[in-house]
Amino acid sequence: MNYELNNLPDRTSKPRTNGLTMVMDKGLSCRQAEDFIEVALPHSDIIKLGWATSFVTPKLDEKLKIYKDAGLPTYFGGTLFEAFIVRNQFDDYRRILDRYKMEYAEVSDGSITIEHDVKCEYIRKLSKQITVISEVGSKDVQKIFAPYKWIKLMNAEIEAGAWKVIAEARESGNVGIYRDSGEVRQGLVDEILTQIPQETIIWEAPQKAQQTWFIKLLGPNVNLGNIAPADIIPLETLRLGLRSDTFDHFLSL
Repeated sequence: MNYELNNLPDRTSKPRTNGLTMVMDKGLSCRQAEDFIEVALPHSDIIKLGWATSFVTPKLDEKLKIYKDAGLPTYFGGTLFEAFIVRNQFDDYRRILDRYKMEYAEVSDGSITIEHDVKCEYIRKLSKQITVISEVGSKDVQKIFAPYKWIKLMNAEIEAGAWKVIAEARESGNVGIYRDSGEVRQGLVDEILTQIPQETIIWEAPQKAQQTWFIKLLGPNVNLGNIAPADIIPLETLRLGLRSDTFDHFLSL
């Protein structure tokens, strides 16, 4: 930090497993990735190349090297996994992970239907090769899961070998754990937290109001995902109570 301020909430230090900020790269250029790292590296933990953008991103090897050299792990979005699965190319997907020296892989079923036992088997197989982040929830706004089902799915995927479980929201933040207005489904979140440890969950929270809600509920070290590169510094100020939305929340600490 650039100067001293008293009575700030404690933040976990990198490398961390709790208090993660997962960044959504939707197609940054190599130069933009370098600029991002210059500003946001201390506050960023992992980079997701959103959905299947890696398939069409120019200079992919070069960009991945930029992130790796900065110590930022990357992974391909879950939609890419689904694109391979729906085409019966699981082995090809595994080879792609090796080809690009991925440290993480996301297993999701937000765009296609996969029997959950089959999904868990993919997690088991991949977890022998790589660190798996699984995702629960659909990208279809019409598919609303009851809380007990979220809990059942998350528990099964953790048991199958997932390191973290993402609570789906898309990059827009209007499905899954949110209503189509972007409002948090508070009852759902409360129910999930009765059974699933909060440090195991990455809550997708692309909107400032959503980030604020989770920080106020779970503290500065809540795991948050799908954060836009331009929002990393603003998010860190939210975590520290240095933005009006959370300004009073941590002053009593």
